[in-house]
Amino acid sequence: MTKKRQAYSFSRTCLALAGLAILAGCATAPGVAPKDTGWVRDEVSDSYVFGFPLVLMDVSREAATGNAPGQAAPNTLRHAQSLPPVGASKPPEPNLDTLGSTGWLDLDSGPVLVSLPDSRGRYMDARALDMWTNVLWSTGTQVGEHGGGLKAQTIAFVPAGWKGTLPARAQRIEVATRYVWFLARVETRGGGDLAAARKLQRAIRVAPLSTWDEHGGHGAEPAFTGASQSGDPVAPGTPASRVASLDANAFFDRLSQSLSDNPSTPDDSHALKILADIGVRPGDAVQFPSDAKDAAAAGYADGRTRVATPPSNLLAGNGWLWVGDEAGDYGPDYALRAYAAYMQPGLPKTSDEVRARVSLDSDGHPLNGANRYVIHFTAKQLPPVRGFWSITAYTADGALDAHAPVRVAFGDRTGARRNRDGSLDVQVSAERPRGVANWVNAPHGDFRLVMRLYAPKHTAVDGSWQPPVVERR
Repeated sequence: MTKKRQAYSFSRTCLALAGLAILAGCATAPGVAPKDTGWVRDEVSDSYVFGFPLVLMDVSREAATGNAPGQAAPNTLRHAQSLPPVGASKPPEPNLDTLGSTGWLDLDSGPVLVSLPDSRGRYMDARALDMWTNVLWSTGTQVGEHGGGLKAQTIAFVPAGWKGTLPARAQRIEVATRYVWFLARVETRGGGDLAAARKLQRAIRVAPLSTWDEHGGHGAEPAFTGASQSGDPVAPGTPASRVASLDANAFFDRLSQSLSDNPSTPDDSHALKILADIGVRPGDAVQFPSDAKDAAAAGYADGRTRVATPPSNLLAGNGWLWVGDEAGDYGPDYALRAYAAYMQPGLPKTSDEVRARVSLDSDGHPLNGANRYVIHFTAKQLPPVRGFWSITAYTADGALDAHAPVRVAFGDRTGARRNRDGSLDVQVSAERPRGVANWVNAPHGDFRLVMRLYAPKHTAVDGSWQPPVVERR
């Protein structure tokens, strides 16, 4: 509620009281009509949803950059050297299909350039996100044009309004935020195939324009991390849990400071006005309304619940949920943006990947390893991809099963055997059924399935395709 509406509400209260006791005017009866603070609760809740992606990214950046083990300096890369081990849970739903490389670019001193090698037919993708989790640039539409691989290219991330000369053939990408999160992934099947994937990782170069040359001398060598880092690398530790540990003042102080270096878009002017209403301004200490502390705390709790709640505009089919065309380009859909950041940090555009989840069977019961399930793809229902696809089972909290005998994602790269009519049956269970080739190894307790479509076709998000139901046998 605006201050004008508060005054109007207060005046109506005074008139009502005057009608009951004319001699005791409104001004002489303090406390009779408590001030309405419901607007504070609503605006704090809305502001938490709006600001959550920026705070999460800032916490992640801070945790990932530095000289400590598992960290790297700005404008350098960290590389995963091997697939995540059994039982891995950081980040949630660790990737078993690719090795990942990640780095935080700092544009404060000018452009930062990234060069990607020719992947020579091996699946490889890359993307860059601004601090609000919008995808600034990605390779999604390129994948599939050259047999699943990428051609060599250079991308220059440039501060908005920067004027200067870039190297020849560098693609210019203007960025409004100071920091950029860069991620690349290289397909691997593990084992002896890891060496080839690592070679491509080492060929990725990142450096500021000031240290760039035309002969491959692009700054410092990328840093390499240990084997615990998975194909979707994030900061060491758990940035989401760090954000969850912040109280309202700490969260909005962090948001205020982050806004100074990472402004929102002009279309977010109304969201910034709401922030100002509750005492949050870029670069300043937070000053919630002094008489609305309880309302601010309640709004903060509401906002945290909303961020973790699937929004109604997720795509849904046969129990599976996934983000549609808005992925990576959310506009004013702050609820979807916050949920995507909460569930899938670094979510790419749907031209890069579609990631669908299911945790219930066809009867609405939680998936559990005590049961056996089948996923039946008709010949026309196979995942529509230009790259490849996979299905992985995780515990209810997103970890790989610590008791699993293998750590392999099932998919079209792992020898999926079709039926005579072209259909495909995939068995899901904790114990491998005898004689079954198409099998997803599930945890013994409750679990969820994640289906990844790398370089999906547009039918994966235009409503013409849905994953099959997970049917209990």
